[in-house]
Amino acid sequence: MLCWRKFARYWLPVVVWMMAIFGGSTDLLASSHTSRFLVPFLRWLKPDISPAAIEAWQYFIRKCGHATEYAILALLVLRALRSRPESRAGKSGWEAFRLAFLVAVFYAATDEFHQTFVSTRQGLVSDVMVDATGAALGLFIVWLIGRWRQRK
Repeated sequence: MLCWRKFARYWLPVVVWMMAIFGGSTDLLASSHTSRFLVPFLRWLKPDISPAAIEAWQYFIRKCGHATEYAILALLVLRALRSRPESRAGKSGWEAFRLAFLVAVFYAATDEFHQTFVSTRQGLVSDVMVDATGAALGLFIVWLIGRWRQRK
């Protein structure tokens, strides 16, 4: 029972988040669908916005979404890895950070591969790079917060 509780508490959020990312990689969150609410929102913010500006903002917002979802994934994986007994025994914290980053990047690559099979999506190496940047940024922020707490 204890093992299931630990899995449910630490690893189940990782699995659920991965499923959410997978679901978002289908036609559901394709550019053609997200433009249905992004374009009206951008026009509401700035009624005289040009089509080129709308396209640029939509691209920027979508890439920020990519980075954010993989920052969250990396943080969830880090949290789960830190729950292991060997993590509490003083084993290198860098190992958990490195593994969390690698898991996030590997999942980003498989996610982009998955998108090659979706007619309204395309798998791009540049998106893997955006995802990896998001994962690294999320982990870096956690590291900075940890350093800040140590100094206090």
